[in-house]
Amino acid sequence: MDVNQFTESLSTYLQEKRRLFHQTPELGFTEYVTSYRVMEELEALGFTTYVGTDALVPGERYGVPSQVEIDEAEERAREYGVPESFLKQVKGGLTGVVAVLDTGRTGPHTAMRFDIDALPILESDDQHHLPVREGFRSKQEGRMHACGHDGHTTIGLGVARFLHDYQNELNGRYTLLFQPAEEGGRGAKSMVAKGWLDDVDYFLSGHLGIGDQAAGHVAMTSTRFLASAKFDVHYQGKSAHAGVEPNAGKNALLAAASASVNLNAIPRHKDGATRVNVGRLDAGSGRNVIAEEARMEMEIRGETTELNQYMMEQAKRILQASGDMYDVETTIDFMGEALNGVCDQEWLTILPEANKDNPFITNFLDTIELGASEDVTFMMNRVQENGGKATFMIFPSSIPYGHHHPGFDFDEYSLKTAVSTFANTIQYLNNQETM
Repeated sequence: MDVNQFTESLSTYLQEKRRLFHQTPELGFTEYVTSYRVMEELEALGFTTYVGTDALVPGERYGVPSQVEIDEAEERAREYGVPESFLKQVKGGLTGVVAVLDTGRTGPHTAMRFDIDALPILESDDQHHLPVREGFRSKQEGRMHACGHDGHTTIGLGVARFLHDYQNELNGRYTLLFQPAEEGGRGAKSMVAKGWLDDVDYFLSGHLGIGDQAAGHVAMTSTRFLASAKFDVHYQGKSAHAGVEPNAGKNALLAAASASVNLNAIPRHKDGATRVNVGRLDAGSGRNVIAEEARMEMEIRGETTELNQYMMEQAKRILQASGDMYDVETTIDFMGEALNGVCDQEWLTILPEANKDNPFITNFLDTIELGASEDVTFMMNRVQENGGKATFMIFPSSIPYGHHHPGFDFDEYSLKTAVSTFANTIQYLNNQETM
């Protein structure tokens, strides 16, 4: 059986796995059910798996959930049948799985990354939404795979099955990184710190969607990864009666409101694109009470690391000044980051040559502008620092709504496009190295 026949044989498997993962979305560093299911699959295929402190460095994680959230997630995992032996290994939010297949023969080290986390979004219950119509809508209210990571996890398992079935025809070593907490730029750095990318020759990763084009297209590289930083901001003021003694209060709500407005007044920069967004603001307790506390969740981005640093400095200045203006305490917690990244141009030659007979690809595009941030850049940069070649592909799909929307979905045909692209490319690189 050739690679393309192999991919076609996976059609039902890919759809079933994607829909299973879609029903059980888990937020970053609480992906217990997902990690266990992935590990089970990989071990059955003969991979050596690593979880917990064997997979990542705990201290290099960003934005770890509260202990209450972690405890709730672990209890939910028990309800789904995740055994205690596994939960003990990943306790405290040490989720994610690394899997290695070593052929025992001399050859390149190829690594691939697949992110597994979901988003805090209430999924649409509209009958026009495919997961509703087909019966695989999220079973976790307020959590949703609204960015395609259920598909990314599935693609990774499809690639793992290819490596298993073709291992006697391959050389070298293969590392699959099922990464937690991509959303918010929180998880990749902890896997990089463990050393998984230190001696990689070829690194491939990618994303479903991004640009509303028919499934079957493949963008071989991405451009404009925006460097990013995420912050949680807490303003602590003093409560008082708004009518009887307003002078006695210290208004945290007004500090947060002032910061929200003035953050958007940061001057744009001549050297490239910048972004700022306050995504959430909670403050106050009643209409006649001076607000004692306010909490904000915000982010900044820059087209380069230097522009991101510029935005960071400006944002911190405004956040602190807003707190000082209303005489409240200001706490700024760093929650995550992503770097600026560049794909190696060699992939523009490698990918079309490797996939020239791939029936699941209708068109190659040199590049698609991501226009967002991705902590895969930590992995790409580490590979490139050590002389390896890295790329981040895009597998477009007709999407009814954009990413991070309650109605987000993608054309499941793109799962076969992605798996076949990875598999044909692995086979091609293997053949090139042995010629």
